[in-house]
Order: sequence, then C-alpha cells, then structure tokens
Amino acid sequence: MTDPSLIDLASRALGGSVVAANDEFFAQRENLITAAPPRFDPDEFGLKGKVYDGWETRRRREPGHDWALVRLGAPGVVDHVVVDTSWFRGNYPPEIAVEAIAVDGHPSPDELEKAPWHEIVPRSACAGHTANVYPVTDTRRATHLRLIMHPDGGIARFRVLGRVLPDPRFLEGTVDLLAAENGGHVTGCSDEFYSSPGNLLLPGKARHMGEGWENARRRDGGNDWVEFALAAGGVPRHVEVDTTWFVGNAPGWVSISTRDERTGGSWTVLRDRERVQPDTRHRFLLPGAAPATHLRLDVFPDGGLSRLRCWGELDEDGAAAVRRALDAAG
Repeated sequence: MTDPSLIDLASRALGGSVVAANDEFFAQRENLITAAPPRFDPDEFGLKGKVYDGWETRRRREPGHDWALVRLGAPGVVDHVVVDTSWFRGNYPPEIAVEAIAVDGHPSPDELEKAPWHEIVPRSACAGHTANVYPVTDTRRATHLRLIMHPDGGIARFRVLGRVLPDPRFLEGTVDLLAAENGGHVTGCSDEFYSSPGNLLLPGKARHMGEGWENARRRDGGNDWVEFALAAGGVPRHVEVDTTWFVGNAPGWVSISTRDERTGGSWTVLRDRERVQPDTRHRFLLPGAAPATHLRLDVFPDGGLSRLRCWGELDEDGAAAVRRALDAAG
C-alpha cells in the first residue's frame, strides 16, 4: 500500500522544474515532471523522428553520459524515486544514477553545476517500458536532483517520492497549515476513486475538475472523508473549502474537525454540517479553535472539491519541531 504521507516533490503541479539538460534532441526535458501519465501515439512523427512524451537524447558516439537537473517543487527528504521508461522500448537507458544537493535561494544551472553533489541512487540497471523504482536511504534534505542516463536514451517521467521539509523562516505568521509545500499531507481517506485527495493541498487554483479530489457515488448511506497532518502543530483560524469546477458533483454539506496528537486528543468538530454550493470558494471562521496537529474533512454524502486550505499560526512546540527536523536532515 502506498504511504499517503509521500508526495512527488518534483511534480510540476507542486512547482517543480527541469532547469537544464545537456541534450534533449528528440524530446524535451520538461516532460519528465508532467503530472499526467505519459501518452503514446504510434503514428505521431516530427521533423526529428518519432515523438515521445518524455525526455530523449540523441545516440552517443563518444564516452560520457546524459543528465538533467531537476529543481524540486518543495525541498524534502527523498524516500524513493521512479524512473518511468513507459513507451521507450528500444531507446531507454540501460543504466541510471541520481545525485542530490541542498542549496538556498535560486541558483542558476551554472551555479548548480559547480555545487557539491552527492549520490542517492548509485549507477543501477534500468529496464525499458517500466516504472523502475529505486529506494533512497540518504536522509539529507534536498532541493535539487540530477538524473543521469548511462550513456543516453529516453525517460518518460521522473517521480521523486518523499516528505516535504520546509524552511521554518517561511512558516512565520499566518500560513496555510495544510499546504503540501509547507509539509501538510494526507494520512487517510475513505475513497479516491476518481482522483487523489492529495490534490486538495497543491498550490494555486485547480485548472479543471481532474485536479481536485473526487470520490465515487455513495449508495450505502454513509459519508466520505479525508484526514490530514498539518505542517506542524498550530492554531487554525479559518478554512477555505473550494468546490470550483465541481458543478453537478459537489458535496451537499461538509464538516471540519481537528485533533492534537501531542496530547492524545480526540476529534473535535469545529464546523458541523455546513451547507456548501457547487463551483464556489467557501470561507469558514474557526473561532476559539484549540491547537491541533491534524484536520479531518467530512463530506456529506459524497462529492468532490478542488482545494482545501487551513490558515493559522504554528504554536511554539510546532515551530520547534520544524526546526529540529531541519537540523536533523542537515
């Protein structure tokens, strides 16, 4: 079973970018972090040959290897990477490797090239038309990864599954305690038939219904729900429940509950069965809310949302926990 606390740190949906590559003759590097699965049309050809939905370099005639630099959408500790060679059957790299680095600010590709990289996936065999999974045991925080192909070839997607480790300086004042880029993540969900509840925590507005969370239609008289861990312990002030794009399949009502894991507290309902409208951004105040580490959204009886926000401030213990985690990850 997939660990719900892991998110794709490199995804363009989170703000990731492929900032450079030494070669992208056949297919551009940016395709590596597209959130959608790779597509393939056997009849699609361009001026340079077969069109692939991925990153593909030319055939090497000299020693060396090809590489691409990926800036993570949110810094974090990597659990494993997936090098997906879907549709690359005779032109995939026989071996890959991955390096990482943590740097402050917004370095240029030239500056990154001169930085001290360290290996997180050693040179390893890679299969064609396969989602190749490579575990990572390095526990250091990363902001950028370098994907290396030995010697050349094509890769459809590069997924970097890990846990966000934010900079505490950006968690001062009132912040979105649920945002994925701040460290919020899903811990449990009743149903994700159409799309993942992790989408609720992504930056920006959803561009269409597929970028939200949508469950199946309930026929049993119950209700659907999602539970989240906040970025760290804090005091919620208000929530935003956004049903934008969900016109005929929004929930009828929602409830918001929180609990504080640090004290072993149970769930406390802060907003009970609030009526919601389709295709609408709703804002609900949370007066008198106690400090919390987790939030639960119940939808009645079912239905989808595009985004969920929880604005508030870290408490003293929560801020200290973020600092400790950063120190532990180097």
